[in-house]
Parts: sequence; C-alpha cells; structure tokens
Amino acid sequence: MSTTIFYYTGTGNALWAARTISDALGGAEVASISETRATQTSRTPSTIGLVFPVHIWGVPRAMVRFVSTLTAHPQSTFFAIAVNAGQVANTLVQLEHLLKKRDLVLSLGFELRMPSNYIPWGGPGPRERQEELFRQAENKISRIASHVMQKNHLPVERGPLWQRMVFSALYRLTYSRVSSMDSSFWVDERCNQCGICGRICPAGNISLIQGNPVWQHGCEQCFACLQWCPQEAIQYGKKTPGYERYHHPAVTLKDLLGGKASTTEHT
Repeated sequence: MSTTIFYYTGTGNALWAARTISDALGGAEVASISETRATQTSRTPSTIGLVFPVHIWGVPRAMVRFVSTLTAHPQSTFFAIAVNAGQVANTLVQLEHLLKKRDLVLSLGFELRMPSNYIPWGGPGPRERQEELFRQAENKISRIASHVMQKNHLPVERGPLWQRMVFSALYRLTYSRVSSMDSSFWVDERCNQCGICGRICPAGNISLIQGNPVWQHGCEQCFACLQWCPQEAIQYGKKTPGYERYHHPAVTLKDLLGGKASTTEHT
C-alpha cells in the first residue's frame, strides 16, 4: 500500500501525529503541505492522509487551499486526522465536502485531542494532563492505523449538534478575517532579532524590517511565531506575557525549519 501523509502544523502536534501514524502504517511518506504543491500528488499514492489542526472550529485555510487544488486519482483512499483541544465541531464534515467537490471520497476522519496551543485562551495546561493526552492520542492513532490498513469506510467524527451549528457559523464569519488577525501581535524588549519567527511561519507572513518582525496580514493563526520564539518576546494581545509557551515535546525547531531559507531582511 503506497501511502503519503500530508500535514500542516504550527507547533508540532500535527507533525507528531503524522509521524506516529506513519510508523504505525509501516513507514508511510510524510510531507508538509507548506513545502509541497498539491499538484505534485499526481504521482497518486493509493492512500492519502491529511493531518492538520482545527483552526477556529474548522479546516485551516492553508489546508483548504491545498485540498482545493489537489490532484489525485478518484480511487485513492483518503483519511484525515483533525488535531484539536476538545472542540472538533464540524471540521471533518467540512473536509469531506471539500474533497467531494474534487470527486474524492474521505473514507475515514478522526479527531485527535492534544494540548491546546491557542495561547490567547491560555496555556496548554498541567504537564501531567499533557502527558495523559499524549498517551491517549498514541493509543487512538494505533486504532486509526488499523482502520486505514483494513481500508475501512466509516462516518467521520464530529462534535455535538449545538457545537456544529454554533461553531460552524463562527468559522464562516471569521474565515475571511483571519489574515488580518495578526494585527494583535507585538514584540517586547526581549527580542534579539534572531529571525526565527520569520523562518518558522508556514505562511511566510513575517518579514524582518531593520531586524524587527513585521506581520504582513497573511496570517493563518497557527501561533508558530509566538510559541517557538526562543526569547518568548512575541506576544498576542494583553494576556500572553503571563501564559506558558507550548510546542510538542517530541518536535524540534529543526524539524519545522527543515531546509527553509533565512528570512530576508528589508530596510
């Protein structure tokens, strides 16, 4: 079974999930959508996985764009894992519809609960709780892999009806505004102009102007810039200076930077 797993991640939860299910499937190819053009999937693996975080109770805009230009054989088997902090809402139903527009079928769709990285609402929680979530996620991924290998076709997982109705409406209302939500980022005096924020941003949304990060209003709200800043100098709104930073402990900065070039400085 030829399998490729495409992932989108900001702080490593989805990358960890993609790697974990790859291992469970016997070593599937793992590729970042930030570094892969969707049309490159024309080599058509027989099984395609999509692993991504839930953003504002729906499919991240980057994954929407990827799926919308995806080239794959109609008989390819698709599965998805939506990483979230407890509110998957209608995300996987939405993905199912996006694929259907491409005449592609989502055979399996699972939500995977992980520590929260949406820092405007607080930190990731106690370490003991984080470890428990990791254990539960690893066990669930083993079950997901079994379904994938057996080529099962199951209804996608979804939140309760009220959540699907309310949060789906909020997703639609905010979708077009996400790119400009970076206006709430700011940098405190600890910034040493290392440029990691610009290099880590999967959207390429941060430029260095005279050494200082400037957001270009193409934000995806992944918070990679804030969570990976070595100095914890990047803030969002008023409360984040008091919140703990988070990225998945098994994912390193090097894993996400990969072969990315340094951010170009503009003067």
